[in-house]
Amino acid sequence: MFLSLGSNLGDRLATLAQARVLLDGPGLRIVVTSSVYETLPWGVTDQPSYLNQVLEGQTTLSPRQLLHRCHAVETRLGRVRSTRWGPRIIDVDILLYGALEINEPDLTIPHPQLAHRAFVLVPLAELDAAVRVPGGDSIRSLLEGVPDRVAVRVYRGDQESPARADR
Repeated sequence: MFLSLGSNLGDRLATLAQARVLLDGPGLRIVVTSSVYETLPWGVTDQPSYLNQVLEGQTTLSPRQLLHRCHAVETRLGRVRSTRWGPRIIDVDILLYGALEINEPDLTIPHPQLAHRAFVLVPLAELDAAVRVPGGDSIRSLLEGVPDRVAVRVYRGDQESPARADR
């Protein structure tokens, strides 16, 4: 099972750390985390850069229970849902849940935009490039087809954002 974290408001790095702590608990154990990456915003581009990270976990939670845990963490950290793809203190998404495929109005697994988002594919490939999307390609293959992957850079702290410097 893989989750993605993203933040572009407030202390982004601290928020990712808090999200990891809050997610790891009864029924969910975070096994490994990717590096933290800084990326340009996706969708609505007039907003601050994001920090993104992917987590691999083991869970006994059902997909719906996992979704509730993700939303509870977002709420606890102050996320307010307003503008789609807009700025946010935290975003926690379910990317993959083994070989499971779900397509419900409020829960889609694998994540429906996974194949198009370098900011998720790069850290996911760091953890396991060979993992396959159910009914589809490996993360490695998907990443090869995403043109903006070079703009996803390992976060280097308070230096000037490398993603913005490339603009």
